[in-house]
Amino acid sequence: MAPTPVHFFSHGSTMMLGEESQSADYWKKCGDEALANGIKGVVIMGAHWASNDDAIEVATNPEPQKSPVAYVHPSKYKDYALKPDVATGHRCVDLLSAAGFNARANPGFNWIHDTYLILIRMFPGGCPPTTIVSMNPRYDPHYHMRVGAALRPLREQGYLLLGSGGAVHNLYRNVWDPMIKYGDNFAQTTPPGPWALEFRQSVEDVLSRGGGPGLRRRVTRLMKHPLFRDAHATDDHFMALCFVSGAVGALEDQGQPGVLAAEDWELTNMCNSQFTIGTWSASSTTVR
Repeated sequence: MAPTPVHFFSHGSTMMLGEESQSADYWKKCGDEALANGIKGVVIMGAHWASNDDAIEVATNPEPQKSPVAYVHPSKYKDYALKPDVATGHRCVDLLSAAGFNARANPGFNWIHDTYLILIRMFPGGCPPTTIVSMNPRYDPHYHMRVGAALRPLREQGYLLLGSGGAVHNLYRNVWDPMIKYGDNFAQTTPPGPWALEFRQSVEDVLSRGGGPGLRRRVTRLMKHPLFRDAHATDDHFMALCFVSGAVGALEDQGQPGVLAAEDWELTNMCNSQFTIGTWSASSTTVR
């Protein structure tokens, strides 16, 4: 079958689970399209789980719990049934090991909001079979790009690959008062900082040029951007984008369009940009 599209989603603050937004609407649209095209499951790399040593892990807990979510009423997530895809998790370990990674299954991992927040918004009617892949704690962009490349064959077998991170995600430079005092994560009492606007534009410029080998070079090079450290005080939320660049960065992906489909600013300086690279095949049913 034709390779599935790949998504890079900026999951933002925990309040993105409970508040309506352009991003939430787009996540739902992407979920509807995935179901209409009969996906077998989801393979996702988030930003909040890295292995404890120089390895990469894949979640294989058959009955995972959910980590609590701050600033969101438990009714928004507590009763949502997770559906871990243990068999595909082991397949991912095999693919990664064959590509030369020190990869292993983690049968005790409990899911974190960076992944199930997205799943709840994409698939409110029920979680599809899902596999979660960890980061490596060295946060090497080329390493995480290669992880996506190693798992790219799953796209041709009906799996939806996505990264859940952040386009501009520096918690130290956010303006937290409106959220803490008033529960308003979208308040913009002042414009975003120039550093945030500039790096956000650079991310769009890189992804809007579409898939293929050039995407891998462009994304990994963003870590050398003079404003990268302003936009990402830590590297974790950027690794999901590196993973995506590998998953849709093969020669066969050349010419696949990259689209910025939705965006919300939170906490003044956090930019939640939602990107899709690639399309569903023209012969498939697509939700409009």
